[in-house]
Amino acid sequence: MKIIIDAMGGDHAPLAFLEGGFRVARELGVEVVLVGRVEQLLSIMKEQGVETLPKGVELMDAEQVVEMHDDPANVVRTHKDSSMVKGLRLLAEGGGDAFVSAGSTGALLSAATLVVKRVRGIRRAAFGPAIPCQGGKLILIDSGANVECSPEFLLQFGCMGSFYARLTLGLEQPRVALLNNGAEDSKGDPLHKESYQLLREAGEKGVINFVGNIEGREAMLGGCDVLVTDGFSGNILLKGLEGTALFLSGTIKDMLKHSFKTKLAGWLLREDLRKTTSLLDYHKVGGTMLLGITKPVIKTHGSADAETVVSSVKQAIAAVDAGVCQAISEHIDQMVLPREAK
Repeated sequence: MKIIIDAMGGDHAPLAFLEGGFRVARELGVEVVLVGRVEQLLSIMKEQGVETLPKGVELMDAEQVVEMHDDPANVVRTHKDSSMVKGLRLLAEGGGDAFVSAGSTGALLSAATLVVKRVRGIRRAAFGPAIPCQGGKLILIDSGANVECSPEFLLQFGCMGSFYARLTLGLEQPRVALLNNGAEDSKGDPLHKESYQLLREAGEKGVINFVGNIEGREAMLGGCDVLVTDGFSGNILLKGLEGTALFLSGTIKDMLKHSFKTKLAGWLLREDLRKTTSLLDYHKVGGTMLLGITKPVIKTHGSADAETVVSSVKQAIAAVDAGVCQAISEHIDQMVLPREAK
């Protein structure tokens, strides 16, 4: 297996991606292509005391870098020689099995759609991270790719999320729910009311296991396996959870420093606490797959370090092994709008 990594995107590029790419080759046993400014990458290698590339690692030159302020819609045209665009082209041409980038979310979505292409019949690609909840994990889709959505988009998000949950979480009948401000079918604005009807009809046809509307609180308590929402609401929920996790982690650490008794308790519980606080640690979680694209594209955190890169590549490998993109493509007929199927 060969994984293509954008070495120039993110806050800690290119060092984090150079170190992460080397670790991936050594620890995971897959081939790696690091795309970026080769002279800069080689210079950093020398500074780190590394004279030769590790076995399984190769460099691909790309002089341009996609910056956060660049217009996402024009990146493919204006940044043809960027690490992001060249890496995606390599993926599209069969030069690798998956692509990982910490670059601009909007630019990655636009470039992946134009270069690697959406699965035929999918109206919008969406980010679907697996986030921890009571009893396991749930797929949050969309978590930021599409700020404005139509009911048809949310229907397909539910279908894609269901397939993804089956393949990656091992669930035969993933429970699909629509994020709303109440469980009643009359809740929400026109978007949510119409989306509810489409998802309900898909559930009646046996395409998905739709369990209705759900509030964010109940979702985090294990009320569903796939949480469907627009990218605006999904991103707010995701960032809110990350902030809450950081707040609670800091509060617990401060509490455990309060006295000798709490320090002793902290020492005794240190392994359990480490496991708990790591649940929403993006360094360990990695990134999120862009569902609906013909080949695996993984968006990792903008502040990714070497550990995050390794975690994100593990996600890419899992997506390739599970055949996620192929499954969505092969079952696109099940994602036809219920109203069109009548």
